[in-house]
Amino acid sequence: MNSVTNIQNPLKDERNLLRRLYVSRIGLVLESILVGLASGLVVALFRLALVKADGIRFTWYTFLRNQIHQGRWQPLVLQIGLYSLLGLILGWMSIWRPMARGSGIPQLKGYFEGRFQFRWFSELLVKIVSGILGIGAGLSLGREGPSVQIGSYVGMGLLSRSSRPEVEKKFLITAGASAGLAAAFNAPLAGVLFALEELHRVFSPLLLTCTLAASMTADIMAGLFFGMHPVFSFRALNLLPIKLYPWLMLLGIVSAFGADLFKRALYRVQDLYKASKLPRIIWPILPLIASIPLGLYYFDVTGGGHPLIESLTESPRAIVILGTLFIIKLMFTALSYGVGTAGGIFLPLLVCGALLGTLVGQVLSAFGFIDQSYVLNFLILGMAAFFTAVVKAPVTGAVLILEMCGNFNHFGGLMLVCLVAYVSSDMLVSEPVYEVLLRRIAATTEPVPEKTGQNL
Repeated sequence: MNSVTNIQNPLKDERNLLRRLYVSRIGLVLESILVGLASGLVVALFRLALVKADGIRFTWYTFLRNQIHQGRWQPLVLQIGLYSLLGLILGWMSIWRPMARGSGIPQLKGYFEGRFQFRWFSELLVKIVSGILGIGAGLSLGREGPSVQIGSYVGMGLLSRSSRPEVEKKFLITAGASAGLAAAFNAPLAGVLFALEELHRVFSPLLLTCTLAASMTADIMAGLFFGMHPVFSFRALNLLPIKLYPWLMLLGIVSAFGADLFKRALYRVQDLYKASKLPRIIWPILPLIASIPLGLYYFDVTGGGHPLIESLTESPRAIVILGTLFIIKLMFTALSYGVGTAGGIFLPLLVCGALLGTLVGQVLSAFGFIDQSYVLNFLILGMAAFFTAVVKAPVTGAVLILEMCGNFNHFGGLMLVCLVAYVSSDMLVSEPVYEVLLRRIAATTEPVPEKTGQNL
């Protein structure tokens, strides 16, 4: 009798273990859907606020140009005063909650590596408010990095009273991060791949399932506000002939050099701010004041730059103008990012990639190597190549551009140009941007201790 009982008990224990494991995994996926819905809603509202801010800024600069043309300088003086005050507010926010600075992706990587802790509620508020104020005022920063960190904060908030193991909590926080990127760009698959390729650099079936569930629900939530169409509305693309693929290798190489310049500018400007001995609280005033003449004469380089990418498809730009816009956008992005206010580099670097790709395409067209109708292909492929060389995440770069453009006809060209850009970047010994930024943050910023019950 005892032998029968001894046999049954292990079997019963095994069944209970399998049942708990099954329930745990199903529960984790369901919670990922909840995280995706909440993250998608918050990021969609953040994105909507930025769209409204862009419209207000465009209307204001139209009015300001008219006033200056009529010899009335009072509105310009008023804007300088308001931007100085805004810079002090943004500077104070970056000091009060340093983990909410910049894009937030390096901080999130550091969190997963156990280097940092977050105060999710107050940092979430700072990220949203400072992101809307800074990007909306015209700083050359993107919404994607803040959206990734906002999604992770939302996940932390939903898990603040959860009793799940730490590993499962990190899965759900990662799901929130991927949902943030999906909602920011209408790119659910890129959100999943970014979590696997950049945030963790490991593959796990359970992690894949959680991020996929969160990204898809966040994309649907964002679709309620912005529709389910791709972010960029490009005209129909001509299929690039295979005989032109060698020129894609040239584009990949040029993009690697451009991306290396982009990263060096980011690091150099950060060093210049620190060496200036100016109080950090006034740092944001410098790019805000610089944005005023740019807003008056080169409006498209201010803000994230989404309208600039789409304007490149409307009419051909002269080669000199493309080169000028590339340098201005690159330098203004470095100047804006270096101050540490909330804002990412995804969208600005995509703008730089689009400008560089268009520039290469226009040069090739001018010399008769390609037809003018293929310049749009080079614009799109330039974005993917530049992203790959800066972030060193080729699969994410290729899929992100595919989803943002909504055209899969150039998949082969995308993979080729991303591969060449990645290899060329390696040959230049150009490290992934977020790895370098993480080291810089870890070396200069005290980790924020997390105290039980005091995470505000």
